[in-house]
This record gives sequence, C-alpha cells and structure tokens, in this order.
Amino acid sequence: MAVNRTPVLKRCRSLDLDPTFLGYDKKSNRTNARSNKKMSEYGLQLREKQKAKFIYGVLEKPFRNYYAKADRMKGMTGENLMVMLESRLDNVIFRLAFARTRKEARQIVIHKHVLVNGKPVNVPSYLVKAGDVVEIREKSKSLQRYKDILEVTGARLVPEWLDCDQAGLKGTVKQLPSREMIDVPVNEMLIVELYSK
Repeated sequence: MAVNRTPVLKRCRSLDLDPTFLGYDKKSNRTNARSNKKMSEYGLQLREKQKAKFIYGVLEKPFRNYYAKADRMKGMTGENLMVMLESRLDNVIFRLAFARTRKEARQIVIHKHVLVNGKPVNVPSYLVKAGDVVEIREKSKSLQRYKDILEVTGARLVPEWLDCDQAGLKGTVKQLPSREMIDVPVNEMLIVELYSK
C-alpha cells in the first residue's frame, strides 16, 4: 500500500495549510522560503488538488475516480467531489471526534472497530449515506484508547450534518453535507479546472 511519509508540518508549509484542519495542534515556526514567488495558474490548480488529497488522505488514482464519479452526478462537480470526500467513513469518524486525526480514524476503521448500521465495516473509503448510524463496536468502547482520544477531542465541534453521542461513541448521519457545511480550505473550482483540461 502506498503511504506518504512526508512530515505533516513540512507538507502543510508547502501547501500553505493550517495543521488544525488535519487535527494537529502543533504549529510550524518556519516560513516557506518560496512564498514570495508568483505561482502560475496551473501551479495554483495543482496545489488545491494536492491540498484536498492531503487533507483527506487520498492517493491520486482514487481521487481521480472520485472526480469522475462527481462529474457524472447531477449538480456542480466540485461540490459533489467535496461532499463525497467528506462522507468517507474515516472522515466521519474524525468529524465525530472519535479520532484525533484522519490517519488515526483510518487505522480505527481498518482494525474493525467501527460498525455502520450494526455491521462491521473496515473500508476507510466507504461512503456513508443520510440516516446511517456509525459507532465504535461494543468490545472496543471500553478501551483506554478512546478515553484518551475523547479527552483530547471532547471540545471539538461536531458539524451540523452529524448527530453525536460521545459518551456512547455513536453518531448518526442526519444528512449529507452541503458545501457550506464543509470547513475545508480548498477551492474545488480550481480542481475542476485542472481535471477538465
């Protein structure tokens, strides 16, 4: 499996991204030396795509597949793409504050700690639908790991499209998010421009 091993803060610096969007509370004190150089239009489009891929932890091929699927759907392609990325199971676990970062959420899903509508799902890219109930399985709820996670993430705001019961480590997808509900600093129109060339 391909893994991006670039240090997170270094990658955030190069993409001009705040690490808090990834669940990290560290800050980088260094500045990006190349920031004063004017970027080409293609460079800006590419950076937005890399930013979206990096935030959601998606590699190039699956990302391209998401784009193709979003393009076939009704409505705006860019918005469809963002909604699809946001409704990935690993992202929903992160948004429900059951994981500190999306990487950790991905690991929790892969290790079969998550039930969707009562059935175990171990595919991080599983797309949730409105009405789905996502919870940590009963056997895992008592683990110290989740107590530690909730201590860190307890104050995190759960988005309005999710309903969360933190004590029971359970959440419900009230509806799929609209673009206004997604607080990710990505200009999806640039991604659409890049792919439609």
